[in-house]
Amino acid sequence: MVRKFFQKKSSGGKLNQLIEKYNIPRAYLSTNRKNISRGVFIGLFIAFIPMPMQMLAVIAMIPFAKFNVPIAISMVWLSNPVTMPAMYYMEYLTGSFFLGTQIAPVEMTMEWFTDNIKNIFLPLYVGTAFYSVTVSSAVYFLINYLWQRSVYKERNQGRVEDEE
Repeated sequence: MVRKFFQKKSSGGKLNQLIEKYNIPRAYLSTNRKNISRGVFIGLFIAFIPMPMQMLAVIAMIPFAKFNVPIAISMVWLSNPVTMPAMYYMEYLTGSFFLGTQIAPVEMTMEWFTDNIKNIFLPLYVGTAFYSVTVSSAVYFLINYLWQRSVYKERNQGRVEDEE
């Protein structure tokens, strides 16, 4: 299911032309289970971190791991201007809970943020660490499981058809 979708997309001639034209290492566009799941992991991990230029952080990870770069960049887009306030507030609440600090009433003004940055910084990044690690790891294992299950089902269907 997921595997077949990526195999269809990666077998096109346009992708091969792009790879040859710009001399892109094939591993960064590879659509195997490991590269896809690593790309999702890295993209989601960085998506939960409140920082500017998250896509550049994904690009900075290229020398350290082989992963599907377009998938990782698309996962970073999950934190966009619409979803960021809810994500970061959730991270702040979680970090405050873990640290046992009192939750300050939040106002959406630049003045409030500049006055309270010292109070929200540590709880925000504690919550960020929690969600970055847990969500990205859970999705990584889920993708691996679903991919392996898909391969198992496909192999078993082939055996049943052969026996009939």
